[in-house]
Amino acid sequence: MVSRTVYRFAPSPNGFLHLGHAFSALFTYKAAREDNGRFLLRIEDIDRIRCKDEFIYQIYDDLAWLGLEWQQPVRRQSDHMADYKKALDRLAALGVTYKCFATRTEIRLAAERQHGAGKAPCDPDGALVYPGLYRGLESDKTAQFVAEARPFCIRLDMKKALDMVGGSLTFFESGSGPQQQTGKLVCQPEAWGDVIITRKDVPTSYHLSVVVDDALQGVTRITRGQDLFYATAVHRLLQTLLELPEPQYTHHSLIRDQTGRRLSKSAVDKSLKSLRQEGCSREEIYALIGLALV
Repeated sequence: MVSRTVYRFAPSPNGFLHLGHAFSALFTYKAAREDNGRFLLRIEDIDRIRCKDEFIYQIYDDLAWLGLEWQQPVRRQSDHMADYKKALDRLAALGVTYKCFATRTEIRLAAERQHGAGKAPCDPDGALVYPGLYRGLESDKTAQFVAEARPFCIRLDMKKALDMVGGSLTFFESGSGPQQQTGKLVCQPEAWGDVIITRKDVPTSYHLSVVVDDALQGVTRITRGQDLFYATAVHRLLQTLLELPEPQYTHHSLIRDQTGRRLSKSAVDKSLKSLRQEGCSREEIYALIGLALV
């Protein structure tokens, strides 16, 4: 018996869904139907401050209104911290993680000392590449800082991790990246530097939780926006270190406003909830994003 493909839509409930989310959800749902695959909804709510139940309930309501159906139960990341702890412990046992006590100011000043003001390299998201503070810190000093209750995140030692996997990492892209990259592609996780594996305020991170969830849920096809294309390199590295299955990736174009800016919650772009309250029909939403279920 041929196993069915598994797709997922995984929003973060830190605001109301907008047209960009509607496009991604419908894109994924349509792909799953055409592939006779399973469609899962996952709530990525590791951010304890910004994620709220009201946003979760609205996600359910908006997606149902759009005509989507999903399998139960819905996985909420906040209920599965033990799964991420197991993965973290495995990475620690491999010797590829370390505690980082650096503040943002320390990182900025160290990067400027190394490269000069305004010349420090940035990762694909535009943040300063971590300049290596606290990497290789003696164990007794680390224990002292922990005893002093200094806040810390846990980072992946990128060089050690890449040395451990050996060779080049690849993934198959059936959509396209921001520069129209497609087909079998070589990953460049080193562009991210020593990425954060657990945050100071949360015992996991987007990168860690998403690869663990996809593996535990049997996700075989990942469809998401081009803004997450470069994160795939980090995910493939973690999948390899943790010996997790490799899914196939499809990155789709982003919904943008008239200036070319992609829609975002932080910019308070008009939500689906607001559009519905203004009397916008489901068919009009489909027309706005140029995608329908039929």
